[in-house]
Amino acid sequence: MADQKSLSLFGVGIQGKSPKATAQRRLNCYYDFSKDGDRSKVTIHGTPGLELFVDQGDTPWRGLKEFPKNSNLYGVHRGTFYEINNSGTVTSRGTLTTTSGDVDIEHNGTEIAIVDGTAGWIYNTGTLAFTQITDVDFPANPRSIAFNNGRFLVGKGDTGEFYGSDLYAGLTWTAGQVATAEANPDNLVRLAVMQGIVCLFGDFTAEFWTDTGSAGFPYARIPGAALEWGLASRRSLAPFENTFSFLARNRMGQVKIAKLNGFQAETISNPDLDYLINNYSSTSDATAFSYMLGGHPFYQINFPGAGHSWLYDGLTKVWSEVASKELTRHRGELAANFLSQTIVADYSNGRLYRLKPDIYADNGEELAMELIGKHLFSHDKTIRLPTLEILFESGVGLAAGQGSDPQVMLSFSRDGGRSFGPERWASMGKAGEYLKRARWRQNGRGRDVVVKLRITDPVKRVIVGANWVAEEGIL
Repeated sequence: MADQKSLSLFGVGIQGKSPKATAQRRLNCYYDFSKDGDRSKVTIHGTPGLELFVDQGDTPWRGLKEFPKNSNLYGVHRGTFYEINNSGTVTSRGTLTTTSGDVDIEHNGTEIAIVDGTAGWIYNTGTLAFTQITDVDFPANPRSIAFNNGRFLVGKGDTGEFYGSDLYAGLTWTAGQVATAEANPDNLVRLAVMQGIVCLFGDFTAEFWTDTGSAGFPYARIPGAALEWGLASRRSLAPFENTFSFLARNRMGQVKIAKLNGFQAETISNPDLDYLINNYSSTSDATAFSYMLGGHPFYQINFPGAGHSWLYDGLTKVWSEVASKELTRHRGELAANFLSQTIVADYSNGRLYRLKPDIYADNGEELAMELIGKHLFSHDKTIRLPTLEILFESGVGLAAGQGSDPQVMLSFSRDGGRSFGPERWASMGKAGEYLKRARWRQNGRGRDVVVKLRITDPVKRVIVGANWVAEEGIL
C-alpha cells in the first residue's frame, strides 16, 4: 500500500464536448493561487451570497446607476425613476412613458440622464426636476448613453449615428452635433466610453473615436483602430479591469467572450466554454456585470434564454458556473457599485441584493457549492481508494439550526464522469472543532474515477487540499 499523498484533485477545466476528455465542474466557487504555498498552493473559496437590500415586488429593475456626489443609487423599475439611499429607502423622482425594457443611465456630475430606446429624460440632482428631453435635435430611438468631456453621447437605434449634448446641459442638443460610425455599415449596438475613448460597438465591428478639441462636434475616428469584432448582445458589455468585457461576434458567425486590450479583442473564454455557449438556444439576450472581491476582478455573464450563468476571475483566468437554488443560472441580472458594495438586481422580480462574501445563502435560500474533479485513471490496473481526506477550514459550524454541524457530500463516478453514485456525508466540524478532518473510507475501486463534492449548509466554504491513500501504487 502506498503512503498518504497530497492529491491535485480539482483542476481548472470545464466539461465541454466530452466528459471523457474532462468532466470537471466548479459551481459557486473560485480559486486563489498562492505563490509561496504555505499550506497549499491552491485554495478554493465559495462565491458571495445575496442579502436583501430593497424589494419592489414583481417585475425586474430595468437599470441601475450610482451617483457618488449625493451617495445615492438610482434606478428604473417599471415606469418610475427611483432614488435609493444606503438604508434602502426608495423615493420616486420621476415617471417614464414606458414600463418595460432595459434602460441606460448616465450622469454628468449634476444631471442624471435616462434613455429607454424611445425617449430620454434628465433628472437634476440640484433642483430635483425630472424632465423629458424635447429638444428637436435630440435623436429618435435613443438606445445607449455615455458621458465624455462634458457631453452626454447618445447612440441612435437602428443606425450608426451618435449625438452629443451641449456641455453639461442634457436638455440642450444642437443641430450638427452628430457623427456616424463609418468603418463598416453595421448598426451601432451600444456606445460606451473607456479611458476617455468613445467606443462604438456595432453588430460585427467596433471602432474608436476621440475628442479632438476642434470647434463644433469635436469627435473624430481614430485611424487604424477598427476592430473586426462586434457586440453580440448589448447588455453583455460591462466595465472590467480598466476596460470592457463583452460577448463578441464577427462575420464568421459564432460568438466568444472577450475583453478589450487597447483596440484589440482579447479572448477570455476557452474552447470548451465557447462550445457550450454556441450551443445555447440564444445568446443575443446575454447580460453581464462586474465586481471586485478581495483583489479578484470578476465578470459575470448570464444567458437568460439558456438559463446559465458563468463567472470569470480576471486574477486566476478561471471560469466557474454560478447558480441559485433550483435554478441553472444565478439570480443576478445587472449590478451597480454603490458605496463600495455591489448591488445586484434579481432577473425575475423587483429585489435588489447586496453581494456579500460573508453570506452563504441567496436571500435565505440554499447556495450550493459543488466541485467535480479530474479523471483518476489507469489503463491496465484497478485503482483502489481506501481513504480520501478533504482539507477544509474546519470548525465553521453555526450556533444552532442548519449548519450547526455542517456536512459535505461526496460521491464517485466510476464511468468517467457520466454518472455518480450515492452521496456519502462527512462533517466539516461544529463551531470550534478546528482540527476536524472530513474523511471517507472504503471508497471502492475503478479504472476511471471522478470525484464530486457538494456543500449546501450556510457556512464558510474554504478547501485547502486533498489527500488519499491509493493501493497498487497507481497514485
